[in-house]
Amino acid sequence: MLTFTAPSHPADRIRRMSIDSERPGPLLQIRPGTAPRVAIVSASYGAGHNSASREISRALGGAGCDVEIFDFVDLMPWRLGRALKVGYKMQLRISPDSWGTTMSLTMPGRPFHEPFTRLLRLSTANIVEAVRGADLIISTHPFSSQVIGHLRTTGAVTVPTVTYLTDAAVPALWIHPGIDLNLAIHEVAAREARALGGSTAVVQPLVPPGAAYVPGKTFPDPLAGLGLIGPRALVTGGSLGAGALEQTARDILEHSDMTPVVLCATDPCLKRRLERIPGVVALGWRTDVRALMATSDCVVQNAGGFTSLEALASGTPVITYRSISGHGAANSVNLDRAGLVPWARDEIELAKHLVVAADSPRFNRLALGVPDIVGILTGTRDATAVA
Repeated sequence: MLTFTAPSHPADRIRRMSIDSERPGPLLQIRPGTAPRVAIVSASYGAGHNSASREISRALGGAGCDVEIFDFVDLMPWRLGRALKVGYKMQLRISPDSWGTTMSLTMPGRPFHEPFTRLLRLSTANIVEAVRGADLIISTHPFSSQVIGHLRTTGAVTVPTVTYLTDAAVPALWIHPGIDLNLAIHEVAAREARALGGSTAVVQPLVPPGAAYVPGKTFPDPLAGLGLIGPRALVTGGSLGAGALEQTARDILEHSDMTPVVLCATDPCLKRRLERIPGVVALGWRTDVRALMATSDCVVQNAGGFTSLEALASGTPVITYRSISGHGAANSVNLDRAGLVPWARDEIELAKHLVVAADSPRFNRLALGVPDIVGILTGTRDATAVA
């Protein structure tokens, strides 16, 4: 069971944890012969949040916890979660640049924030039932964080709550004062979360087993049958194939000697369009992305999501280009500031970064000197302080 003492008022807890964030108290206690229950609430608006949830489950399950993952999409009543999901996917495919405007309108202080959060809170009863009996609740999506933070503040949830910030940037919708601890994947994101009032620690980013670069390890080339000659750039827009991937492929063709290999993911229309462009390799949904990364000279991404973390871990140089608006642009800024992924803002900068990437050494580019999630939650390793 957990050992956690909550202050009498949420504001007191926030102030105390801000002051004492260098030593966040243990939120999880694992004893021999016990299996604390951890409830993870994700949201399948894009695959990255679910991927992070699986890796959290893997890490905590391996430490002896009983972990269950819930999808916020299914916890919304009257199929509202699925309606939001369909709308999100359609918007990113039809008008990806409008997503930033939509997201900004739902931020705290903006016109649609209160109506939107009230809409999200329609999931309250289902979430309370889902997490009943849990010793710790972890959210991996801002929608669920808003609801769980509200439940924590009102006392409907009495166990510790954690948000795992899957993005490199932290819009205000991610942070709720009722959440006990936010986990950020690098210090730039952690500072943003702290500035928004969230108690935050830096955690070692979670990626799937086998994703990390191992010196000397090689992968069979998944595209060996295509007879490709010369360097190649793997282009990704995440699990939805979102953003200006077609124009990105054309720019790589025009401004470099690399072959653009585009992951079209779940967008068959994009794949058909790209197949008509000479020199472009268009791929659908793939399960061998790790091998594709390893056999590419660089990865060109536009959203800064979970795929970017996998690419950074793989050792393959990563470049941001034509980032999608909203979270994509914000992630691009922070990944650049953190020194993790350079942001090419035009074709000339893209050309320069592609040249540099072709000659860059391979190494795991993710931070490895910070505590892992088990260490932070159990207090067995000191959390990295963030000023």
